[in-house]
Amino acid sequence: MKKTLVIGASSKPGRVSREAVLKLREAGHEVIAIGAQEDKIGDVSIQTGHPFIMDDLHTVTLYLNPERQTAYYDYLLGLKPKRILFNPGTENPILEKLAQQHDIETEQACTLVLLSLGAY
Repeated sequence: MKKTLVIGASSKPGRVSREAVLKLREAGHEVIAIGAQEDKIGDVSIQTGHPFIMDDLHTVTLYLNPERQTAYYDYLLGLKPKRILFNPGTENPILEKLAQQHDIETEQACTLVLLSLGAY
């Protein structure tokens, strides 16, 4: 299973980030969620800010537009995930290049589609 950080998580029904957290948990992945407000999605607490995360972070999946991502650049690079997924609407060539310079794989893909295909 892949420890996954969801950035831009929202507990509001209909939000893709909410569905991603639920589907990731359903698939057995450990999920950490960061959002604008503290809340819960199923059994996952949404945290705010830049919480400390232990080693073995596999994937960061983004649900923030590129302008809002800038506040997370140093944080994300410091976490040293194996990959960053840029969901539709979050594509960011600057962060993608920075990640690749830090040997972090990047992928422009939809987390929900990858999960549905068994390709996550």
